[in-house]
Amino acid sequence: MLRGNTENKGSYSVQFSGRDLVSSLRNPAWVCFTWFGMTFGIAILAIPAEFTAPVMTRPAALDVARVVFTWLNKAELVMLILLLIVVRASGQTRRWWAMCALLSLIVIAQSAWLLPELAGRAQEIVAGREPPPSIAHAVNSTLELIKLGSLLWLGFGALAASR
Repeated sequence: MLRGNTENKGSYSVQFSGRDLVSSLRNPAWVCFTWFGMTFGIAILAIPAEFTAPVMTRPAALDVARVVFTWLNKAELVMLILLLIVVRASGQTRRWWAMCALLSLIVIAQSAWLLPELAGRAQEIVAGREPPPSIAHAVNSTLELIKLGSLLWLGFGALAASR
């Protein structure tokens, strides 16, 4: 709740009651936007930028990307579990179940198939071998964009539903 300060015109302070805080924490928007920021910052900004560094060799960049995506995937599994808990606690499970199912399928596909395959390809390149062509990178990139769009859709939808 935003309250004006009567002594100092133009000055405002934000005061939350315990009920406001619990209500905010039960809204899945904060999980979606945190997860979006983390994934966007790493997958869309940091890793592609790493490959433009003039002193970074392709094998070194791939090795760093492999390690970073392994840790990002672990963080995303935590965020997925947190999102499922928050959606359940929000009382909006029926409203958001399809989006949560889509996000779950994407994270599971990345964890069980795409990231292990891409990590194996990166290790081959680091070892000096060129792996055969694969659609894994294109599929992973597409799923990454769908995941980011889904997180925004769910986050803004949860905000709108709370008004």
